[in-house]
Amino acid sequence: MAADDEVSAFAYTARRVARHLRWARTEGIGRLVEEDRLDPVDRISTALAKRRWRRRAGRVPGQAMPVYLVGLQRSGTNMLVRGLDSAPEVEVRNENDQTLFHRFQLRPDDVLTATIRRSRHAYVLVKPLCESHRVDELLDLPGLAPGRALWVYRDVDDRARSEVAKFGDANLRALRAIADGSIGGRWQGQRLDAATVELVRDCEPERLDPHSGAALFWYVRNSLYFGLGLSERADVLLCRYDSLVTDPETQLRRLCAFLDFPYHPRLHAHIAPRRSHGAPEHGSADRRLPIEPRVRALCDELATRLAPAADAGPRAASAADIRPGVPVAADAGSDRKAADRG
Repeated sequence: MAADDEVSAFAYTARRVARHLRWARTEGIGRLVEEDRLDPVDRISTALAKRRWRRRAGRVPGQAMPVYLVGLQRSGTNMLVRGLDSAPEVEVRNENDQTLFHRFQLRPDDVLTATIRRSRHAYVLVKPLCESHRVDELLDLPGLAPGRALWVYRDVDDRARSEVAKFGDANLRALRAIADGSIGGRWQGQRLDAATVELVRDCEPERLDPHSGAALFWYVRNSLYFGLGLSERADVLLCRYDSLVTDPETQLRRLCAFLDFPYHPRLHAHIAPRRSHGAPEHGSADRRLPIEPRVRALCDELATRLAPAADAGPRAASAADIRPGVPVAADAGSDRKAADRG
């Protein structure tokens, strides 16, 4: 089956409609409305609040801090987007934003840079999930204020369930294309080293079921957090979805401190604290999918690496993190706070 970026506009639209109908049928209309921010009252009120903020405290174009929300699809990123979108000083560019995205993939870097530089907000939140493997390059784009990145991951079983419910065997088909070399330039196969490609082949994706395929894809994509050296960067924060839904206030305060952003309860007002299925005390066998044993072992090993990294937070900044000729982000954040108080 052709990738989304290879099919006609009609076929692509038909595929999206069918996917949304299946999602509405299995998860309910209310879940679809929440997922895609389809409530017009909510969208209008948010837009008006941002317009009022621009009139009162709008920034000079070129000062906005880019914030890249990355990781893997079906990992709870929309929950963070909704919370940060409630802050009027944040301009949100989600994957359905046609200025920056085409079929959920980023347009060329010069379009991204120009869009962020035009902003009169303090922050521009961009969610390029398909370009998560490029987040180090995005953070180093010239001509922008020093940015930040939030890498979000979710319990592998819960993520696999959500992925298969909405997208069927899409992850499995991508893995098979990686294994047989037909992936071409599609985003799923970019920046994978030879060892990872060989590992995918060894797991024999042609024999896997969709849930095991989704789990192996979880392993491949989330391994990039370490493979790209993001765990060593002071401008990248690893966020665990399961911690967010268990204790939203603590996690949002942590995120705000990382972004040098004023905390407000509205950032998590839409999250009802609850036990996550991925929490240790809920990791019983009946919650675990019958994932192929080798794939399960890989995912368990990666989860044991991710958890302490998420708890530890980003590495402390050093002089090497400061780009020549660009002010330090913390100083810029202090200037923003001073302007807001004024």
